[in-house]
Amino acid sequence: MDQAKGLRKVVKNQALLKRKVNMTSGKKKLPKVIAVTSGKGGVGKTNIVGNMAVSLSRMGKRVVIIDADVGLANIDIIFNLRPEYNIRHVISSEKTLNQVMAESDHGIKILSGGSGFADLSQLNEGEKLNLLSEFETLSDQADIIFVDTGAGISSNVLYFNSACDECIVIATREPTAITDAYAMMKVMSQEYGTRYFKLIVNMVDSVADAKKVYAALSGALDKYLQNVVLEYVGHIPFDRQLQKAVQKRGLVMDTAPDSMAAKAIKEIAASLGNSPVRSDSNGNLTFFMSKVFQSAT
Repeated sequence: MDQAKGLRKVVKNQALLKRKVNMTSGKKKLPKVIAVTSGKGGVGKTNIVGNMAVSLSRMGKRVVIIDADVGLANIDIIFNLRPEYNIRHVISSEKTLNQVMAESDHGIKILSGGSGFADLSQLNEGEKLNLLSEFETLSDQADIIFVDTGAGISSNVLYFNSACDECIVIATREPTAITDAYAMMKVMSQEYGTRYFKLIVNMVDSVADAKKVYAALSGALDKYLQNVVLEYVGHIPFDRQLQKAVQKRGLVMDTAPDSMAAKAIKEIAASLGNSPVRSDSNGNLTFFMSKVFQSAT
């Protein structure tokens, strides 16, 4: 893209962004932006995102998934999609966000991030402005936006988690999953000021087992950190139907919608979809990306 064309696009995007920011007044219903993350890999994070998205879509919600897992971007695989473009094509102004997003058979829009999200700290002001204005267009296309982040405490994971309205942590009863989930929440609270988390416990045999995981994490937060709240939103039981769907790179909401796991996911999704946005949430896409850029610098 030549320099003159790039300058004209920056000026156009600046005007668009200002206009859209002015439009995001209290009367406009904005999408809820939810990060789904984990302290370690292998806890079923991406599969949960996909199944919750399907459940919410069937409830009439407009859902967008942003795949921000730089190391293992694979949300498109479980939807059997092969996106031709990703966020890099938006950054370079080759494509708009709408042109880059793929759409599943369920009507869910998916933005493949891949390694494009790894270099946000290297973007110039024009590229940042372009991304801001592009992301703001999602405000009229979604009720809920899931940001599927990576696992662990890398900077990429943390600044995406901290930028969202809500941060859902996925854990299992494995000691390492519990320890790593606590470590991630500790870093987010101390370095990014995050004070509120939600917990989904995956692959447990009973409610009692799930509550033990919640008690361990909540107890550690109460003991070692101040003013950090962990809300238990539900558990997903160990279910062979879910395992079969994972092995086939599919979704249990499609292959076994009446299974125990599918019913549990549906209940959790309904709770998330119906819960109000917290009063301290800024709830718009411009703010979300602005926070991401701020954290990435």
